[in-house]
Amino acid sequence: MSLAAQVQQTLSSAGTKDADISALIDLVDELCGVYLDESKGYLIESRLAPIVKRFECRDYSDLVQRAKSLAGNDVRTEIVDAITTHETLFFRDESPFNALRFKVLPDLIEAIESSGRPRRIRIWSAACSTGQEVYSIAMVLHEIAQALPGWDLQIFGTDVSPASVETARRGWYSNLEVGRGLDDMNKSNYFIHEASGWQVAQDLQRLAKFEVRNLLRPFPEKNQFDIVFCRNVAIYFKPDQRADMFHRIVETMTPGGWLFVGSAERLSDLGSAFAPQTHCNCTVYRPK
Repeated sequence: MSLAAQVQQTLSSAGTKDADISALIDLVDELCGVYLDESKGYLIESRLAPIVKRFECRDYSDLVQRAKSLAGNDVRTEIVDAITTHETLFFRDESPFNALRFKVLPDLIEAIESSGRPRRIRIWSAACSTGQEVYSIAMVLHEIAQALPGWDLQIFGTDVSPASVETARRGWYSNLEVGRGLDDMNKSNYFIHEASGWQVAQDLQRLAKFEVRNLLRPFPEKNQFDIVFCRNVAIYFKPDQRADMFHRIVETMTPGGWLFVGSAERLSDLGSAFAPQTHCNCTVYRPK
């Protein structure tokens, strides 16, 4: 019997193995917010079984104990990197970046200018993976920033995976990664071609700051971000975790801020404060 089948069986039966699998599911949920219900037994088999072997654990119960120990940081990091999805590309889905370029940033700049607020824009990419979303935002922002001398501009990228955040900080991508979503003009303007890949230009890197962050934990920022991208991550959370996260994200945003979610995500179930708007074929939110 495969491990996935064992997971299915143990989740519905009593005994020690059931407790062990439950402990593993709780650990993954605590570390990165991905809830491994009975439909996701394949993730345990394909992504966590190799870690059990690599760290010479007896079984999943032993893996959980190792991860919870004071010396278990390496184990915890590997579990997070194995479970979290790193699938991304530059200008993913395209329409959010059109909305950013043609609607959101122009309206935001006009609102800041007319209100007398400090000339600063803060954007948060809340699940930035290996950084492609951050640098896509940075390309759009840099185009507009050339007409905004003296403005304080920054993009804050966070992800639960330390390995992904390190890749984002480095800003180096293979030919295949750069070929996914980037046209020749953006490659020429914002990347330096090296023998085996492409390095993000300093003009973009100066706009970006990265940090490891678990979205299930409290956020230190209050009324700080003008624009938040939180796309394709809440789909892995339990409903109560999802609702709590988005309500806490709103607390980090400036009044009138803009919230982007995944193309298949809808927030209407979270209340009237999350009324959708459509711009450039993209659904965005301006939570009240």
